[in-house]
Amino acid sequence: MADFQGKSVLVLGGSRGIGAAIVRRFAADGANVTFTYAGSKEAAHKLAAETGATAVMTDSADRDAVIGRVRGSGPLDVLVVNAGIAVFGDALEQDPDAIDRLFRINVQTPYHASVEAARQMPEGGRIIVIGSVNGDRMPVPGMASYALSKSALQGLARGLARDFGPRGITVNIVQPGPIDTDANPADGPMKDLLHSFMTIKRHGRPEEVAGMVAWLAGPEAGFVTGAMHTIDGGFGA
Repeated sequence: MADFQGKSVLVLGGSRGIGAAIVRRFAADGANVTFTYAGSKEAAHKLAAETGATAVMTDSADRDAVIGRVRGSGPLDVLVVNAGIAVFGDALEQDPDAIDRLFRINVQTPYHASVEAARQMPEGGRIIVIGSVNGDRMPVPGMASYALSKSALQGLARGLARDFGPRGITVNIVQPGPIDTDANPADGPMKDLLHSFMTIKRHGRPEEVAGMVAWLAGPEAGFVTGAMHTIDGGFGA
């Protein structure tokens, strides 16, 4: 485990699932962790009590709220953007407002949060965004908007890595495959279909994703930037 003692970490979208595992990992490794939540107040406060982290309500669909939260957090050593939503269904029938909200949360929030964090981030800071293997592969219908949003993060990482590299700030995307969370439970109705695409026939654990995030945030990953890091049990192989 890396030593994050005294490091300042902000996790956008940290109350449940992968985000909560990331909060737990950084807190266990000694960081001063703040995380945001929107609709999961009870889970957020329970996690804060468990870990000693600070929970703050922030609507990730609100650009100004996100920018204000990042700015108000002061100089961050690590920013993790985990907030994200999915809208599934026939593209011809989906509500355009719902799709626009998805793009605000999944694309605009990571961009604006990353840029705002970099304004105050010290030399050698870390920006990590949680994407999806669906940015590389979309094997089923009904997920075009989600796939588009996750592919967009790849351009974000490559571009901002160029912008922030002279200061030693790295920008990376973690791309999970099926992970056992409330949104995609290991025993859910999609299990057999998802596992049929995979070489390791199980859902991943949130803690496994958190481990990859911690490595990217640590000193061993100082030369890793502008890259996609897929953790998917071979879903995209």
